[in-house]
Amino acid sequence: MGHHRRALRTTAVGAVSASLIAGGVLGFAPAAQATSAVRFVDITGDGGTVLKANVTLPAGADGTRRYPLIVLPTSWGFPQVEYLVQAQRLADSGYVVVGYNVRGFWQSGGQVEVAGPQDTADASKVIDWALANTPADAAHIGMGGVSYGAGISLLAAAHDKRIKAVASLSGWADLIGSIYSGRTQHVEAAALLDGVSVVTGRQDPEVRQVFDDFYASNLAKEQDLIDWGKKRSAATYVDQLNKNGAAVLMANAWGDTVFPANQYADFYEKLTVPKRLEFRPGDHATAELTGLFGLPNDVWTDTDRWFDHYLKGTDNGIDREAPVQLKPRSTGGYEGYPDWKSVGADRQKIALGGTTTIHTNVDSGADGGIVFLSSILDQVAQVPPMAAIPLLPRRWAAVWQSEKYATARRVRGTAKLHTTLTPTEESGTLVAYLYDVGPLGLGKLVSNAPYTFHDRTPGEPFGVDLELFSTAYDVPAGHRLALVVDTVDPLYIEHNPSGARLTFSSPADDPSYVSIPVREQ
Repeated sequence: MGHHRRALRTTAVGAVSASLIAGGVLGFAPAAQATSAVRFVDITGDGGTVLKANVTLPAGADGTRRYPLIVLPTSWGFPQVEYLVQAQRLADSGYVVVGYNVRGFWQSGGQVEVAGPQDTADASKVIDWALANTPADAAHIGMGGVSYGAGISLLAAAHDKRIKAVASLSGWADLIGSIYSGRTQHVEAAALLDGVSVVTGRQDPEVRQVFDDFYASNLAKEQDLIDWGKKRSAATYVDQLNKNGAAVLMANAWGDTVFPANQYADFYEKLTVPKRLEFRPGDHATAELTGLFGLPNDVWTDTDRWFDHYLKGTDNGIDREAPVQLKPRSTGGYEGYPDWKSVGADRQKIALGGTTTIHTNVDSGADGGIVFLSSILDQVAQVPPMAAIPLLPRRWAAVWQSEKYATARRVRGTAKLHTTLTPTEESGTLVAYLYDVGPLGLGKLVSNAPYTFHDRTPGEPFGVDLELFSTAYDVPAGHRLALVVDTVDPLYIEHNPSGARLTFSSPADDPSYVSIPVREQ
């Protein structure tokens, strides 16, 4: 029955994916028609694969001088016209811009291999072509993009030392930490990616097998999945990236249901190059979207400033600003921090006392929402997923609450759960949710995260440490925070055998708690 539900969900998300892509193509078409300076070209990528690309030059470029180069690989499933508006803006400010359709999608040749070695090699081939066929300056090369283009840009910078600056927008640094965090399949996110690539591209057979093994929860293939993902993660090559020295800007949304904020923040801390980290409200790639249509957009403004400083040497002050910039979900202004560690430096604990047993296999009503839709609603209307906390059935949900706060609590960073769990079966899944609970008991979702275990001895307790997805959220005075734990969420594949139960306890020598990162008033 569980596999049947997942099949239906995959089909539904695939249909949504097709609609999203169709809307994107129609939306970008007018921009493509209006951009007269663009030239469409074929570029030979790795192994002779033809990549469809476009070149935008500064006005008056006649070959007598060189200009900084910016290379923009497309997002997952989007056609090569995706960046034409931004390419025109960059060209107008003095850049040679080459956008290209990544292999396997739309008219580009090859197959989709999910940022594999050939995708990384393609990026270098595009740079080679630009240096040979445009007035691009070999000493000043930048690379960037949204989503898939962001991930490829980070990987390329780790493998090609010619790249001096990167803008990685709504991307990933750890692929497994994104779609398999907590050892749990993020099924709606994976189904979205799968559906888009089926509609707009041609999957490599290995990629098809990875998706199939992922959906099937094939533990025999788990290490293969991890190894496959590591090859496609910039975190694996962080030492090379630091050695090459490219300046790295990373921007993402708090509610990104494809590439959660945590994995970007963890990677950011490992970088020793010039770097900047920005988080804003929204879901996957929604924070950048208006900029693709030429509308005012903070992400693209900072991207322009980043490239101007590190490719042109413009003294625009971006290197002197606090390198970590956060826009909370519930307020309008930005907050600056010297590093990510400072964001969650102050913490308050909520004790999770007593012993609580819950039954599995039933959705309690506490959920992380719907991929894309829920976080977009939070972005535009500050309406996250909600649950009536007093009405959650305690048979299927464990609930702990803080005292009522006399003053507002500014949650900033990564909440951490520590508890002792005793299962009745060797495998299982739990999902933890942090809610902002108002006077009437209505809870607004602050954060969540899944956790799966295998090969445990039934009846034997063990410790669980789980990081919830990073966020920035203001809890009003008079409200409480509540931690809810259940076992079923449509966002994730669950691994609870029928009839299983989970018991949470708080031993005197190892008390259970959730640690909340707060910014002092």
